[in-house]
Amino acid sequence: MSPLRRPVNRHASYHAHLYFDARTEALARGLVEQARERPGLSVGRLHRRLVGPHSAWSCQLSFDQQQFDGVIFWLEAERDGLSVLVHGVTGDDLRDHTEFAYWLGEPLPLKLSIFGAEADPGLDQHKE
Repeated sequence: MSPLRRPVNRHASYHAHLYFDARTEALARGLVEQARERPGLSVGRLHRRLVGPHSAWSCQLSFDQQQFDGVIFWLEAERDGLSVLVHGVTGDDLRDHTEFAYWLGEPLPLKLSIFGAEADPGLDQHKE
């Protein structure tokens, strides 16, 4: 298996999806509260259901390339075992969640068929 792709700052804007379940929800809520205190970081809802291509409960954070290094450093330091998908936002959802996708922690499968992909490649979107 190829190593995980670490986040690379090469886009104008980004999403980070924090993944959690019933066991880790309190941890995720704490991280989201910290995120709300970070200037310029946009925080979405904490979804206790599957949304979009995500295979776990999630919360989306939005940030730009100027915030990238600080947000990635903070997420890596504070995620405490939570999986985080970081991807560029280019307007091409399929490429954003495959070619431009990076992981902090354990990668989770994504339901790429919602973007018109022929077949879901499972975890292959995190390989180089």
